[in-house]
Amino acid sequence: MIAAAIAAVVFFIIYVSRTIFVGNTEWGGPDHLKTIYLIFLLFHITLAMVAAVFGITTLVLGFKEKYAKHRRWGRVTAVVWFITAITGITVYVLLYLLYPGGHTKPVIDAIFGW
Repeated sequence: MIAAAIAAVVFFIIYVSRTIFVGNTEWGGPDHLKTIYLIFLLFHITLAMVAAVFGITTLVLGFKEKYAKHRRWGRVTAVVWFITAITGITVYVLLYLLYPGGHTKPVIDAIFGW
């Protein structure tokens, strides 16, 4: 579990660094799918934030040796993390493999379409 937490933190650092220094790629697929893609992306981002909070809570409970609560939280955390991973892979496939990615630009520009 600690190795998974370390891997998640490393991934997050890489992702945030890329976002800050390079920016995000905007949707480059067909216009009629853009709204569906953005809703799916928002769902993924929300799940990622929930998974982070749940993961930290699960780790803290384990370190405090509250194993019954740790196991209960861990079951839910694992499911949320798994769904987050699947939606993240799907976002990647939609943005880079199925359709050509749009322009890469800073986060605020990509979100608001400036």
